[in-house]
Amino acid sequence: MSAMSDRVLSPLDRLLDQADRALRASLARPSALRPNPASDQPDRLVDESARRHAAGLMRVNHAGEVAAQGLYHGQAITARRPEIRAAMEKAAREEGDHLAWCRARLDELGDRPSVLAPLWYAGSLAIGALAGTAGDRWSLGFMAETERQVEGHLEGHLARLPEGDERSRAILQQMKQDEASHARAAMDAGGAELPLPVRALMRLTAKVMTGTAYRL
Repeated sequence: MSAMSDRVLSPLDRLLDQADRALRASLARPSALRPNPASDQPDRLVDESARRHAAGLMRVNHAGEVAAQGLYHGQAITARRPEIRAAMEKAAREEGDHLAWCRARLDELGDRPSVLAPLWYAGSLAIGALAGTAGDRWSLGFMAETERQVEGHLEGHLARLPEGDERSRAILQQMKQDEASHARAAMDAGGAELPLPVRALMRLTAKVMTGTAYRL
């Protein structure tokens, strides 16, 4: 364990640490801990319109992963029990692989992330912190519901990918498996099912973000 992780952080230390996380998640070029699932898949997309469509979808997914970083960082900040804070930090690290894979695919497609990435992070950080203040059971339930909705969203994107885009498909399939695993883990840890109006509001918020990120 490093000296930094051993010592107690001051409020200023925590503020600077969070600012660093925000910059890394929304603006930096991330690196993954796991191998890219697309590494052994050929890139057969040659049609320009198909490449633009694939890039739009992957930009949405990249934006979603930026938002996931914000959510989990926010939930970690307001978690009441150390083990819940650790679970949120672990989820953020694992989702960081998704962020790196989506960015790598965008680079391959000659495109860019959403210009609104800092906004997606900041808004999600606030939402995550709010979820955490409701209590650990609700925070875990929020995590599970988020992952379920993302899993459904990825299923839709897998159906919309251009034919032959096996590199994007491999990434999204692995992401979908990971999201399902995170949802199960959150409920197994004691997550509470969210009320229907909250789930509906989450879907509406996600719809606004995905529709905007496809173009911007």
